[in-house]
Amino acid sequence: MGFVKCGVFFVSVAVLMASFSVSYTDPNDVTAMNSLFVSLQYPQLIGWVAMGGDPCSDAWQGVGCVFSNITSLTLNGLNLGGTLNNDFNKFTSIIDIDVSDNHIGGDIPSALPSTLRNFSLARNQFTGRIPDTLNSLGQLLDLSFHNNQLIGGIPDVFQQMTSLSNLDLSGNNLSDQLPPSMGTLSSLSTLHLQNNRLTGTLNVLQDLPLEYLNVENNLFSGPIPEKLLDIPNFRKDGNPFNTSIIPSPPPAISPFPSLPPVAEAPQKQANGPSASVTLKSGRSKGFFASKRVIWIAVIGVVVIIIILGLCLLMSTCCKGRKANEEDNERHNVSVYKSHIDEPISKSSFERNNQEKVTKESTVKLQDQYGQEARRQEAYPKAQGEQDIDLKRMAAYSKQKMDHGINMTSMDANFMPLQPLPPPPPSLPIGNVIANPIGHAAHEKSHSTGTLSSHFPRIFTIATLQQYSNSFSEENFVGEGTLGSVYRAELPSGKLLAVKKLNSGASKQQTDEEFLQLVSSISKTQHDNIVEFVGYCNEHGQRLLVYEYCKNGTLYDALHADDEIHRKFSWNARVRLALGAARALQYLHEVCQPPIVHWNFKSSNILLDDKLVARVSDCGLAPLKSSGFATELSGRVLSAHGYGAPELELGSYTSKSDVYSFGVVMLELLTGRKSYDRSLSRGEQSLVRWAIHQLHDIDALSRMVDPSIKGACPVKSLSRFADIISRCVQWEPEFRPLMSEIVQDLLCML
Repeated sequence: MGFVKCGVFFVSVAVLMASFSVSYTDPNDVTAMNSLFVSLQYPQLIGWVAMGGDPCSDAWQGVGCVFSNITSLTLNGLNLGGTLNNDFNKFTSIIDIDVSDNHIGGDIPSALPSTLRNFSLARNQFTGRIPDTLNSLGQLLDLSFHNNQLIGGIPDVFQQMTSLSNLDLSGNNLSDQLPPSMGTLSSLSTLHLQNNRLTGTLNVLQDLPLEYLNVENNLFSGPIPEKLLDIPNFRKDGNPFNTSIIPSPPPAISPFPSLPPVAEAPQKQANGPSASVTLKSGRSKGFFASKRVIWIAVIGVVVIIIILGLCLLMSTCCKGRKANEEDNERHNVSVYKSHIDEPISKSSFERNNQEKVTKESTVKLQDQYGQEARRQEAYPKAQGEQDIDLKRMAAYSKQKMDHGINMTSMDANFMPLQPLPPPPPSLPIGNVIANPIGHAAHEKSHSTGTLSSHFPRIFTIATLQQYSNSFSEENFVGEGTLGSVYRAELPSGKLLAVKKLNSGASKQQTDEEFLQLVSSISKTQHDNIVEFVGYCNEHGQRLLVYEYCKNGTLYDALHADDEIHRKFSWNARVRLALGAARALQYLHEVCQPPIVHWNFKSSNILLDDKLVARVSDCGLAPLKSSGFATELSGRVLSAHGYGAPELELGSYTSKSDVYSFGVVMLELLTGRKSYDRSLSRGEQSLVRWAIHQLHDIDALSRMVDPSIKGACPVKSLSRFADIISRCVQWEPEFRPLMSEIVQDLLCML
C-alpha cells in the first residue's frame, strides 16, 4: 500500500512539472502572442507558432522575458506585414514594444498595456488616427510613431505622461492645433513634429524643458515664443510664422512736457459768474493750441535735420568705401607687379578680361535677384561666410534654373557654387582658408594657385544622366550602404564617380544639413583621400560627385583582380597601408573637429593610376548617424569582419576606425578576406583566426599571402604584425593613435 502511495505521489509531481514546463509563460501573455502571430500573418520567425508554443521557454525570436512574464517585444526591421490586434492589453508586464521598420498597416491598437515605457511603431504603414486610449500609458518614457500615414489631430492625452522624455510624431499627415495637455510634459527633452500639417501656434510648448525641437514643414503661424528661441536645437523652417511681430515698445514720451490739463470743472459748477469762467477757459485752450503747433513744428524741423544728416553720412561712407576699394586695387596691382618679373602674357591678359566679364555678370545678377545677390562681395570670404553662401546658393541656383538658364551651356556643364570672380593674384590662399587643412593638401593647393578645389560644383540631374548614359548598367560601379556608384565621363574625357544616395541616406538630413555636409566634405582634402568634385540636390535626389579611380578598390585588387594583385610586392603593401594610415591620421588628428570615418574597409580604399591608396566616403558619417542607420552600418561592418567589439554596444569612435584599419592590414598581410564563409567555422573571421599567430614567427611566415611568401624580410614582417596586434586590441583605449601607426610604417620603408 505504501508503494502505491509513493507511486501516486511521484506521478503527481511529474505531472505538475510537465505542466509547468509546457506552460512556463504567463497564460495571458501566451494568448496575446498567439493573437499577434495571427494578426502579423504568420511571420516566419524562430520559435513562433500559432498554438501550443511557449514564448519564454522556447525563446521566441524578439521576445524578452523575466521569469514567466514577457517584458519586451523587439521586432524591428524583420520585414513584417499584417496588422496589430487589440489584444495587446493582455500582456501583464510588458515594458518595451518595438515593431519599427516593417510594413505593418491598419490602425494603432486602442487597447494597450498600461505598463509600457517604450513604444515604437516608426517607419511602418499605420493609418487612421492616434487613439485616445494613450492617456492610460502613464509610465511612458519614449513614444515614436514617425514616418507612417496617420491622420487627424494629436489627441489631448498627455496629462498623465509626466515621465515622457522623447516624442516623435514626424512624417505623418497630422493636422489641427497642438493639444493643451502637451504643455504638461514636464520631462520632455526631445520633440519631433516635422513634416505634418499641424496648425496654430507653439505657445503650449514654451514652458517645456526641451533640448531638441523640430517643427519644420508644417502650417504653424503666429509669433514664435521667446523661450523657444533659447532651445539649443530648434528647427522651424517651412512654416508661415509671423516673425515680424515683436514685443510692443514702451509708451512714447509725450512731446508736451508737464502740460496742465484743461480746466473743465468750472463748467460744471452751478454757482459763480458763468461768463467769466467761459472766457478764461477759451483763452487757455487757445494758448495751449498755439503751443502745441509750435512743438510740432520744432519736432518736424529736428526730424528733417536728422534725415539730412543721415543722408550726408551715408554719402560720405559710400565715397570713402569706393576710395578704399580703389586704393586696394592699386595696392593689389602694385604687389602683383612686385612678384612678377616678366611681362604679362597673353593668357594673363585673357584671364584678366575674363575676371572683368565675371564681375560685370555678377553686377547683372545682383540687379536681377535683388538683395540676396547684393550681399556677395567681390573677394573670397572667410570659411564661416562661405558656409552661409553655400546654403544661399542652393536656393539661388534653383532660382536660376527656374528662370530658364541652360546649365549645359556652361563650361563642363556645371557651374561653380558661388558666381564670384577669382581672387586677386596678390591674395594668398592662406588668408582665405580660415581653418588650415592637412599639410600635404595645403601645399598642393598653394602650389597650384587656385581655390577651385575648395568650392564644390553644382551639377544638374540632366547633365549627370548625359555623362553616365542615364545611369546605365554598363556604367554601374558598385553598391554601398549609402547608395549606388556610377561612372560618368565629361566631354573633356575626364572620368567621375557619381554616388547616388539612396532614400534611406537622403532622409537623414534636411536640405540645409545636406549643404552643410557638402561644405564639410569640400574642406576635407588630402593626397590619400578621394577628391570631392561636386554635388547635385535636385528633384528630390541627392548625388555626390568624386574623382574616378580606374584601378578600383583594394578589396577587388586583393581578392578578384589577379593582374593588380601580382603588382603588390611587400613594399607596395606597406606603402598602401601607410597611405591609408595617413588619411585616417588626417581625419582624426588634423581636421577640426575630428572626423570619424565609420565605414573603413578595403572596399572603401581606392587605387589611383600609380596604385596610391585613396580613402573614399570620408565625412559621410552624418548620413549614417541616426539610430537606424548607425545600427545598419554596425551590422554591415560586423558582418564583413571590420567591426570593433564595442560596435555591438552602439559605441563608435576614432579607435573603432583604428580596429578596422588593423583588419585591412591583415588583408594586406595574408591576402585573405576579412570574413570568408567558404572556410571552416574557426577560420571564417580573419581576426579570430590570425590574432593568436601574430607573435609566432613561424606561424606568421605561414600566414603571409602566397604571392609574396619568401619575399618579406623577417624583421619587417614582425613589425607589421606588431602594428596589427595593437590595432585589433579588444579594449579601445589600448589601440594606438594613427599618428603612431604612421611613424611605425615609415620606419619600415
